[in-house]
Amino acid sequence: MHVRAARSCRAVAAARSILAGRSRPSRSTVPQPPSPPVPIAAAPRAAPAVLTVYYDGACPVCAREIALYRRQPGAERCEWIDAARCDAAALGPGLVRERALERLHVRRADGTLVSGARGFAELWSALPRTATLGRIASSGPMPRLLEGAYRAFLAVRRAWRRDGSPWPAEVAADLRTDHAGETGAVRIYRGVLAVSRDPGVRAFAERHLATERAHLELVESFLPAAHRSRLLPAWRVAGWLTGALPALAGPRAVYATVAAVETFVDRHYAGQLARLDALPPDPALDGLRAALERCRRDELEHRDEAVAAATRPSGPALRAWTAAVAVGSATAVALARRL
Repeated sequence: MHVRAARSCRAVAAARSILAGRSRPSRSTVPQPPSPPVPIAAAPRAAPAVLTVYYDGACPVCAREIALYRRQPGAERCEWIDAARCDAAALGPGLVRERALERLHVRRADGTLVSGARGFAELWSALPRTATLGRIASSGPMPRLLEGAYRAFLAVRRAWRRDGSPWPAEVAADLRTDHAGETGAVRIYRGVLAVSRDPGVRAFAERHLATERAHLELVESFLPAAHRSRLLPAWRVAGWLTGALPALAGPRAVYATVAAVETFVDRHYAGQLARLDALPPDPALDGLRAALERCRRDELEHRDEAVAAATRPSGPALRAWTAAVAVGSATAVALARRL
């Protein structure tokens, strides 16, 4: 009996010792370092476009054909640029809007541009369902035969294209006035340089001439040649005289003339930008607005520089001349919107 009790006590003590050992951390236990975080796989990058396709979205037939291609498997590997609506920068190097609207262009991944029948062959080869057709179109005499057929299509395409303008009528009219104005501005500074021998005036005119040439190229990238003013010869002559006549009178007349012209141009651009803001949102219009805002800032700098360079106030004759310049500028804008 006593033996059994002693055994039971020893068993209870041993159990307590085991339980106590489980609840207390062992002094010899070495803390383990935390497990390193499991790396998160990076999101896969989008594959670069194998082709960039430039098409004329203002041509209903062209737009429907491109829409058909864009529904094909593999079309997501191509970049599709509507040359009638995109920002000029989206056309990339070596391609201006006027050329892009004349015929289909395709840019390969290495940057090479091809157009017409060869462009279609590249596009067909890039799409799995038309790859065989692309190989056929690229072999033997087929490129020349297809190019002839494509040129025949282009001859009749003009009848299908929506008035040939990539912009709403109001925007196109404003761009026509911008182009006429920048054409005249280039001639103003050429007229100054043809007459003036004053070093300060010539340096002033040369700087501004470079800026106005850049503006003219920018506007031309947005406005196809067929939609520019038919009175451009008159604007060139008027611009040259607007620069040459005050240059005969001296630097003060030149600076006053430029200040008057740029004051008018600032108001003109402000009105145009307000009209763009009133139109429905459109990425192409956003690009145009940014370009016009940049031009406006440059013109304001020209005006401020001219005002600072005029060391004396204008007399009655010069005020009458600058008032006539402002009236002439407004008349030119009104005519250029229509002609």
